[in-house]
Amino acid sequence: MKNINHISYLNILPFGKAWLGFIVAIGVMALSSCSSDDPDESKSVIVTPNEEQTEFDKWLEVNFVIPYNIDFRYRYKETESDYDYYTVPARYEDAVKMAHLVKYLCVEAYDEVAGTDFTRRYFPKMFFLIGEFEYRNNGTMILGTAEGGRKILLSGLNHLDELFARGPEYLNIYYLETIHHEFTHIMNQTLFIPADFQLVSGKDYLGDMWSEDPYNKEYLQRGFITDYSQHSYQEDFAEMLSEYVTNDANTWNDRMEKADKAAKEKAEKTGEKTTTMPSELINSKLDIIRRYMKESFNIDIDALRESVQRRQADIFAGKVDLTDITVK
Repeated sequence: MKNINHISYLNILPFGKAWLGFIVAIGVMALSSCSSDDPDESKSVIVTPNEEQTEFDKWLEVNFVIPYNIDFRYRYKETESDYDYYTVPARYEDAVKMAHLVKYLCVEAYDEVAGTDFTRRYFPKMFFLIGEFEYRNNGTMILGTAEGGRKILLSGLNHLDELFARGPEYLNIYYLETIHHEFTHIMNQTLFIPADFQLVSGKDYLGDMWSEDPYNKEYLQRGFITDYSQHSYQEDFAEMLSEYVTNDANTWNDRMEKADKAAKEKAEKTGEKTTTMPSELINSKLDIIRRYMKESFNIDIDALRESVQRRQADIFAGKVDLTDITVK
């Protein structure tokens, strides 16, 4: 499950109360095991419905279905959406761009550092797109969900152009961090989070209180990379990895400096002693994640971050045509 409360991103979208970005992931934490009933992952189990095939469908077949067995659904299906919200279809043009972004920034980044066999085996097998965010009656909005570790819903596709125009930070917050976050949960279902990770922040996890004052503002000085990281150690782990790979070294280091500065200022004001700086807590958790990813999946998270950042730079330099659906 992933929820994000970014108070600092005021007025980035033309919504009333757009200050609260909210990502909810509904995960069925079912453990998987090897058996003779497991499907042959080298063959697609996706059956194409009897619909008129567009050029985009043909492109998706070549770029998602055949190599990865991923069903990328851009046509609106009421049964795939949540009946508790008013939803609308994603625009065709935006769906094409998002397919390219997911492929280049996520799927192929993991290919690069872990190999195609890894991506084919672990990456979510379905993406479903809708055009608008799902608004809640408490002033929040759902950006995306993940169900059972296999399906990811990405909402708000019809705002892609305006968010893309604002730069990588907004593209990550509203779309790509969701994917990396949920993929981390999938890996955690395969191989459990190390016990020592849970001990770093220990009793500081808050459950549903993560979005309340003052925790939604003081998360960095408490040793958490985002406000939602405070929910539980599982969400902390996924937030840490997704934030690490989608932000460059300068941004990460700035957060560490900000965290320590805020902690020192609070200590001076209250007279409390600060025995462990928040950056130490965050980097301790990062070291455990680094070890886990290397030992469990042979993935160097620094190499993964480098790949994501380089590919992101390519996207914003215009080196990748996000509208090309030519089948090669």
